[in-house]
Amino acid sequence: MMQAWPGQAIEVCPNSQPRPLPRRARFRPAHSNRSDIMKRTALFRYAIRLAATLTSLVVFFGVASRALAADPPPPTLADVAATAGEVKLAINVMWMLVAGFLVFFMQAGFALVETGFTRSKNVAHTMMMNMMVFCIGAVGYWMTGFAFQFGAVNLPYPEVSTIGAIAGEWAHSPITLGDWTGLLASGFRIGQFGLLGTNGFLLTGVGLNTGVLAFFLFQMVFMDTAATIPTGSMAERLKFSGFCLMGLWVSMFIYPLVAGWIWGGGWLQNLGRIAGLGNGAVDFAGSGPVHMIGGAIALAGALVIGPRIGRFNADGSANAMPGHNIPMGILGTIILFFGWFGFNPGSSLGFTGTFGQLAANAAVNTLIAGAVGGCVSMLYMWHISPVKKPDPSMSVNGVLAGLVAITAPCAFVDPIGALLIGSVAGVLVCLATTWLEKAKIDDPVGAVPVHFVNGMWGVLAVGIFANGNDASKGWNGMEGAVRGLIAGNPSQLLAQALEAGAVVVVVFGLSYVFFKILNALKLLRVAPADELTGLDMPEMGTPGYTTVDVRMTGGGRLSQQAPRPRVANAPTKSPSTGA
Repeated sequence: MMQAWPGQAIEVCPNSQPRPLPRRARFRPAHSNRSDIMKRTALFRYAIRLAATLTSLVVFFGVASRALAADPPPPTLADVAATAGEVKLAINVMWMLVAGFLVFFMQAGFALVETGFTRSKNVAHTMMMNMMVFCIGAVGYWMTGFAFQFGAVNLPYPEVSTIGAIAGEWAHSPITLGDWTGLLASGFRIGQFGLLGTNGFLLTGVGLNTGVLAFFLFQMVFMDTAATIPTGSMAERLKFSGFCLMGLWVSMFIYPLVAGWIWGGGWLQNLGRIAGLGNGAVDFAGSGPVHMIGGAIALAGALVIGPRIGRFNADGSANAMPGHNIPMGILGTIILFFGWFGFNPGSSLGFTGTFGQLAANAAVNTLIAGAVGGCVSMLYMWHISPVKKPDPSMSVNGVLAGLVAITAPCAFVDPIGALLIGSVAGVLVCLATTWLEKAKIDDPVGAVPVHFVNGMWGVLAVGIFANGNDASKGWNGMEGAVRGLIAGNPSQLLAQALEAGAVVVVVFGLSYVFFKILNALKLLRVAPADELTGLDMPEMGTPGYTTVDVRMTGGGRLSQQAPRPRVANAPTKSPSTGA
């Protein structure tokens, strides 16, 4: 390397002339102080960062000062109370909705039990009834049922001056589910006797009130349980058209009418104020309003429609007609047991405060009574009955009988009371089944022994075993707790007996007339030939199981190719006609 002049570098290459460096390097001083340039660059960067930091601090403190200046005052006691009320309402509504979903799932249990304990030639018909009863019932209850049942739930009775009464308030909706002021407060009554609600048809007038809408859904699935029960007592011979009319009858009128007397502010619920009978008719989850009503309709239907062809001989003896799928029936029972934890605990209609105590007590008692009912029924059939076997079908009905019986008293008794109630139910269901058979009443799935007989037992059990726990204070607007005979209040048993009597007289009586009308119009029972063939093909047009040879006819309809079974001396007309 050599220099052409001071400050300019010349690159010397071997065997060549010197060549100048690139232009950008030509004017760079050879001895420039690069460290000074780097220091100046670093200082510039630090200055930018400092400026940015100071700007950020100014902006932050400016925004913070404005936010502090606009900070609202601390919440008042009223604000805290309003927020707590909203939280309570949300908890109660969610609890009731989840419970309602569980009760809806019970429909699958009913379908499996009824189908499993009927013959295979009727499975499509039986399943169809269990599905459509929910659909038909939902529409009917929405149209008129809810209004008839709860349209007067908030109707006050100012002329009733019973000490301790809370005018216009009941143990249901308004207390747990928000403000219903001005809603569901119109009804028909005679003096102090509330008979029928007249507000809420098609859910008009209730708007988007969360409590009312959730309450409607919950009560609708309860009604559906009552409407499902009669399908079991009339299974294997009920015409599908008659079934559809029955679904409307139950959902639109008969169930709402009587259930409203017990739950909707009606005269039975008001017996404590009217006549000083304890807390009035008390039924926590529906032994009377649901199961006894459904059972009374089932009994009336079974009497009018008559027994299945071949069920009884001329001498009065009975022929067994076992169900085609016992495992299906047992699985359905397990589903029903599971759903019952929505049925009973959910009837607290909330889980805050004492309502949570009621729900927890109801859950434990439901478990005990259902389990004990199944055990007692099994032992009865195994060691006492002539069968001397732990009959699966009766064990199933024992479980259901215990659950039905504990439904009314579940929140008002202790576990020992639940054990006694379930034990009695397990024996009653076996005895009632025998009584029906001797009376030549054909009930294929035991709907009457389970729901009617043990529903009545559950209603009366409140008046016997209610222990007066603190969580039951104020029930039906009365000051005291619910106490039964053992706790020193015999008047409560009388109120419960009036509830049971009202269901028997009104529900059974009106339903018997209703089914008589259907039978006279030939809308109740299928033709004998169709009954012998099985209802799947004649009524549904398709078999439940493809175990028979089925083909399309020329008209595009299904026809069964297997020969129709014949029974000696089979009647040519429905047994219900007496011909």
